[in-house]
Amino acid sequence: MTTLSVRPLEVEDWARYRTLRLAALADAPQAFGSTLEREQVFTQERWRARLARRGQFVAEDGDEACGLIGVVPEAPGIAQVVSMWVHPSARGRGTADLLLLTALRWAQDHGFSRVELWVTEGNTAAERLYARHGFQRTGRVQPVREGEPRREFRMARSGPAGDDRAGTATG
Repeated sequence: MTTLSVRPLEVEDWARYRTLRLAALADAPQAFGSTLEREQVFTQERWRARLARRGQFVAEDGDEACGLIGVVPEAPGIAQVVSMWVHPSARGRGTADLLLLTALRWAQDHGFSRVELWVTEGNTAAERLYARHGFQRTGRVQPVREGEPRREFRMARSGPAGDDRAGTATG
């Protein structure tokens, strides 16, 4: 039996965060507004600053990191989910659900009543995940990156996280 867990990353975890974020950008470049090339040159201070101003979480299978999600304050009462990624070996095992539930709980605990995120058009697995947790399309669409034809759409969810199981699961 495998136990998945989700824990916060602290500023001191910047090197682990960097490794995971770069792995995510390499694995699924089409899913992110940033690029591997852009973030490979970030300084330690830049990685630490990112962790200092957001809720950033890592999914672990034992000692092995297998996923990532961030929550960034966007506006009064509104947080944005960013950097969602699950390692291919951990997909289909509930890892994404655990990460998202943890992010929603963090947003609720920090006074955010609305959570928003962007999904690349055609990423039906991500859209299904978010819809399962109460997210709906808002009608806003934008390019994934400036000057590129690929587009992404905004989804939003209001209300409490609604599930107290965030944090651990067995499977």
